Amino acid sequence: MANSISMSQSIAGRYAQAVFDIVNDEGGLDALARQLDDLEAALHDSADLRNLITSPLYSRDQQGNAISAVVEKMKLSPTLSNTLKLMAQNRRLFVLPQLVQRLQALLAEHRGEIVADVTSAVALTEDQQGRLRDTLAKKTGKTVKLNTRVDEALIGGMIVKMGSQMIDSSISSKLASLQNAMKEVG
Repeated sequence: MANSISMSQSIAGRYAQAVFDIVNDEGGLDALARQLDDLEAALHDSADLRNLITSPLYSRDQQGNAISAVVEKMKLSPTLSNTLKLMAQNRRLFVLPQLVQRLQALLAEHRGEIVADVTSAVALTEDQQGRLRDTLAKKTGKTVKLNTRVDEALIGGMIVKMGSQMIDSSISSKLASLQNAMKEVG
């Protein structure tokens, strides 16, 4: 399983780097960022699109025709459109989510930004997000973009992931640590 994830990331990374280099040379990085947000939302919102890119039941032609309709409807740039069509032709659409993530990471790196994935027990208010963003910006020296989500299983607190760093201040984590400590004593 880990090997297939690594392979998918490698495939997506090559496509992403090529798209980024071409679009950067053309000066269209801002438009690419907007299109990636739209594509990410489409992947999140459409079970049909997720099924299209992952199901082996669709033929190469069916995937190609469907992705052509999607890129036309979304009015994606020629570079991104051609890449998605090429991925369909090569039966590589299954890496589309990783492609979007990798392109977003390349854009963030280019802009001096870093993305922090924040999972909290309750939804963070705008004020809380602002304070967290400011604190992380001071720590990293970069502009921080937050990707937030709620997981009530944390009970309280939050988990923040930035690159290879993770800060876990969740109540569930602290309870698990306490439980392990009690097992060692008893």
